[in-house]
Formats: sequence, structure tokens, C-alpha cells
Amino acid sequence: MRIRLGYACISKTLDYLTPSSPYTYTEYLEKRSVKKLDSVIVSNLKALHELILYNIKNNVHFFRVSSKLIPLATKNDVVFNYKDPYRIYYQQIGKLILESNMRVDFHPDQFCVLNSTKKEVVSNTLEILKYHYNILDYLGVKDKILVIHVGGNTFGKEKSISRFINNFNRLPSYLKKCIAIENDDKIFNIKDCLKISQKLDIPVVLDYHHFRCNNEQEKLEDVMKDILASWHNKTPKIHFSSPKNNTKKDFRSHHDYIDVDSFIKFIDIIKGVECDIDIMIEAKAKDEALFRLVRELKYKTDFIFMDETSFIV
Repeated sequence: MRIRLGYACISKTLDYLTPSSPYTYTEYLEKRSVKKLDSVIVSNLKALHELILYNIKNNVHFFRVSSKLIPLATKNDVVFNYKDPYRIYYQQIGKLILESNMRVDFHPDQFCVLNSTKKEVVSNTLEILKYHYNILDYLGVKDKILVIHVGGNTFGKEKSISRFINNFNRLPSYLKKCIAIENDDKIFNIKDCLKISQKLDIPVVLDYHHFRCNNEQEKLEDVMKDILASWHNKTPKIHFSSPKNNTKKDFRSHHDYIDVDSFIKFIDIIKGVECDIDIMIEAKAKDEALFRLVRELKYKTDFIFMDETSFIV
């Protein structure tokens, strides 16, 4: 089994680069400056270009793009073309991604709530999903993945799951093909996600930290086969993070780095599966956490490393 490690959105090593410079709605209302918006978008795209180059040079094959790449793109009353004026940037970045065979995806933020009871929230969720799809499309990414949570728990879990399924079925077919669902740390556990997956035939992203926070006492070994099967012929992705500390108060929060012993135990659980897996490291130290984990793994295990971020077990 080959495992590739990745990180999300920004590099702590290149902390002067940000692909998510803001231009807030309040600023826009005050200034109405399309020129300022344009400069922020160009800056973000140039930063993303540099980050992709950095990933290539350091053999990072898996990267989550920041959802804040294009500010105000989902605001109904801020109408602008975020495709054609920036075509050259998308083409340059997309070429790097394609030639390096890098996996890139999105994880829309907490405002993306498909099972909301409020029509305006569901409507805005549709715009958020379209925006993320569009960016991947402009970059020429063929295997588009948008990872979302099931959402809120208004009127109880079963009704909330039904709303998710009903609203999912109303989505355009091109969006349905892109969505994967992730278990969360409070409400919808991995069994809930598998239930939804079986009804909708969509992939399940296991978040191991969330699994530790929210489960029904099931063993990971008992559900791993179904999680991986939900991806069919695609390479499954998993999210991995460590708790800030082991107190009840801070257990749900992400640590800056990854606990290597916990990671090794996790690999021991899944190493019998017959497929490759991509693991997104969700740590506040970003790429620094990834590379520190690799150094510790090289010291503590006999994993066969293919390059700086990929190994075989």
C-alpha cells in the first residue's frame, strides 16, 4: 500500500505567501473598488502558483487549495468575472498540477450547509459548491473532489440526513459527481456518512480525529472496508490530525503538529487494505507538521519512503 501525505492551503515555510488575502464584503461596500478586488485576486493566484511550485520541488503530491482564493465570488450582489481576466493564471497553475500529477481538492467552509432548513442557506450553499467546482474546472482538474460535512442537526439526526439526501438529489449532476462527505466531531459519525453514501453512491472521507471524538464504539477495522469501497476505482483520501491535548475541553481542537505514535497506530490498523491512500495532514503547522512527521516516521518505523512525502507499508 502506497501512502501519500499532503497539507492544506498555506505553507508555514513560505509564510510570506498567502493565496487567501481578503477583500471583505464590508470593504467592498465602502470602496466599491473593482481595481482593489482585481489586485487581491491576482495576488492570491500568484501565491497559489508559487505554492504549487514549492510542492513540486518538495515532492508534495496532495494539496488542498484555499477556499478564499477568489474573494466575494459567492456574493450575489457582487457580480464580476473571475474566469476570463485570470485565464492565464489558471492555465499556468493547472499546467503545473497536471504535469506533476498533483492531487488538489477543496473543503468548503462552515457556510456550506446542504441540509439547512433555511432556503437562503441552501441556495447560498449551491453557489459555494458552484464556485469551488468552477475553480477546479478553470485549473483543468479532471478528478474534482469537494469535501463537505453533512451539516446541522435541526429537528434531529434522521430528518437532517433526509434533508441532506433530498437537497443533494436536487443538485446539478456535475456537482453530484464531485461531492464527498466527511464525518464530523459532534453529530454525524462515520456510520451516518456510510448510510448516506450507500443511498447516494458518494465517497466517504474518514476524518480519524473526528472518528475518535464521535463514534458508536465501533472499531475502525470494522468500517474501513466500506469507507474505502465508497471510492470505487478512485484513490481514497483520509484526514488526520492530533488533538491539542487530551483534556475534554481541548480534545476536539487540532494540534500544531502530529503525534507520531498515534499516526503509526493508525497505519497499523489500515495497512492490510489493498489500495493506495492519500492522507491530508490537518495541523496548524501545515507543511512543517508534515515534514516533521516524515522525519519521525523515518526514525521510528521501517516504512519504505519513495520520496519526501510518500511511503510504502
